[in-house]
Amino acid sequence: MTRTLANLVTVSALALSAALGAGTAQAKDFLLGSELPLTGSLARVGQGMHEGISVAVEMANRNYAGRHSFKVQTIDDETSPAKGVAAVEKLAGDGVVAITGGYGSNIIGPASEAAQKAGLVYITSGGVSPELTQRGYPTFFRINNTDGYALAMIGMLQEMGAKKVSIVYLNKDATSSLAKQVNSALTAKGVTVGMHEFDGSTSDFKPLMNKVKLQDRPDVIAMVGYENDYVGILRAAKVLKPQVKAVVGVWSLATAQMAKEFPDLMETVYGTSMLPYPVEFTQPEAVEFAATYKKLFNKDPDYLGQFGYVQTRLLIDAVVRADEAGTLAKGGLPDELRKTDANTLIGRVTFDRNGDNLNFTHRMGQHQGGKVVLVWPKDAANGTMNFPAVPW
Repeated sequence: MTRTLANLVTVSALALSAALGAGTAQAKDFLLGSELPLTGSLARVGQGMHEGISVAVEMANRNYAGRHSFKVQTIDDETSPAKGVAAVEKLAGDGVVAITGGYGSNIIGPASEAAQKAGLVYITSGGVSPELTQRGYPTFFRINNTDGYALAMIGMLQEMGAKKVSIVYLNKDATSSLAKQVNSALTAKGVTVGMHEFDGSTSDFKPLMNKVKLQDRPDVIAMVGYENDYVGILRAAKVLKPQVKAVVGVWSLATAQMAKEFPDLMETVYGTSMLPYPVEFTQPEAVEFAATYKKLFNKDPDYLGQFGYVQTRLLIDAVVRADEAGTLAKGGLPDELRKTDANTLIGRVTFDRNGDNLNFTHRMGQHQGGKVVLVWPKDAANGTMNFPAVPW
């Protein structure tokens, strides 16, 4: 009996040792790459996405503990297309399995082309220009698009009952495309629209805003640009005081950072946002996301971090699936990503053959007393819009 028991213990110990050894052998370390604008004119939004990516990696290392581990190597593209390409080429040379990041369609375009040439998946939430998904690149994926932003802005303007709208827009690919899409939709609904284009070198918006004030005389000003553009437009409007009922924008506007940095300009202004601020979460993954964000950065997340998290979480899950299927080293990651059908913090995500998420829809938030309150659509709202109201 003693000898039998001893033999059983020995066999069990050997089996356990073998099992542990096998588990250790199977565990793999994956290096992700990230190219983002951490300096330059898009630094605020780049930092927000970077924080969300970091949270996704932190949570993956917790959830896949003992099986896999993940690291991310981040390179600042300095808001420069050429440096975005150089960053992707450097990451490819360093052996990353895929790239998550990018902000600004004019930067993402050449950067994702470099990724395509290197055979690397490039996933983003920072480039919504329709042209990005019309190139036929099997390695390009995004979780949001122009349509989702346009529908949100149009829905908000309709709810306001706007009859005359002035659209002030930056002449980049993504911003021009969105402005023209909103113009077409509003015009078809009988709304009078004035279109006012500006370029990235514009620093004094008073001449443009004077045209809006004296020629258009709109109910609402709609801004389509980026953070620095919004600040310049609102400063000019505050001086000239056009008689409008509201100011509405899109991405990079309804954020906690903008509220903190420019409280005199942001009050009552609207912008796209998936999250209110302060954030309110109840779903388990969302609660873990918010707690991890708070732990890493000592602040509540905003929607930029939310997008960065979602794109990276989906990428990591696809990397694991491809590895377990034995296809990761054979270029199988794009096919695995296309199998994605996930309920995420921004809603359902699937990818079509062009890498686009056609399920994407956005929400509208309004700056109110240092907070961002979701006001559209009604089924997602956590407050009511302050209308009519402007910051001057």
